Amino acid sequence: MSQPTNSIAASESDIAAAADRLASAAATGVPCAPVRDLIGADDLAASYAVQQRVNDLRQQAGAAVVGRKIGLTSMAVQQQLGVDQPDLGVLFDDMAFGDGEDIPMSRLLQPKVEGEVGFVLGADLVDGPLDAAQVRGAIEYAVAALEICDSRIASWDIHFGDTVADNASSGVYVLGTQRRTLDEIEPVQVVMSMEVDGHEVSSGTGAACLGDPIEAVVWLARTARDLGQPLRAGQVILSGALGPMAPITAGNTVTVTVSGLGTVTARFVEGKHA
Repeated sequence: MSQPTNSIAASESDIAAAADRLASAAATGVPCAPVRDLIGADDLAASYAVQQRVNDLRQQAGAAVVGRKIGLTSMAVQQQLGVDQPDLGVLFDDMAFGDGEDIPMSRLLQPKVEGEVGFVLGADLVDGPLDAAQVRGAIEYAVAALEICDSRIASWDIHFGDTVADNASSGVYVLGTQRRTLDEIEPVQVVMSMEVDGHEVSSGTGAACLGDPIEAVVWLARTARDLGQPLRAGQVILSGALGPMAPITAGNTVTVTVSGLGTVTARFVEGKHA
């Protein structure tokens, strides 16, 4: 699995222009053209530099970082989007919704939903090998999670560099209320089913997430450290989809069931982009 490199081929002005394009799409609710014309389709360093610029703007506007998400961990999702490796994005406090809460479509442009295992860390992941044993020891508990992915790029016309730059196509998320320690549940063994309005639209197992959600968090911990922003105690980690994404529209109710972790639900309600 690729790690971000230190060499950036794109110019500083191209990185700034890409960040401005994405930030404008988020602000106006009008999806934009892909940014790969500015930064390339697979320049990880440039793509993460764009992501950082856009996320800096969010923090300057008052949003606080509360965790990370791992994207493109499921082979099914990779096939949907035409990529072959994971990426990471930042979770902000204003992206979290409660279980069963209404989610206004005004928060979203082109939403698609995924069922996942979420984790909350009880210890920093900064020093040491950041291997599976260390990651397991740092996880306080696991929960069922519903991630609503979104793209600021029109028609989800994304290559790898586009989605990385666009904060890994992050939207909003919902965590379930049943908390289980890793002594109580083994993430690789869970079975997930996702329903939209009572009809199953996606299913999968823990093994669909890079072979094991714990290994996904290992990749995340190492990559986040390489990027100079290591994982910290208290942060939420969305470990990646266990099955294909599904589009949603206003009026839909989505329920994700994860064996051993219960259910998590979101309702999507009308509203134009604010």
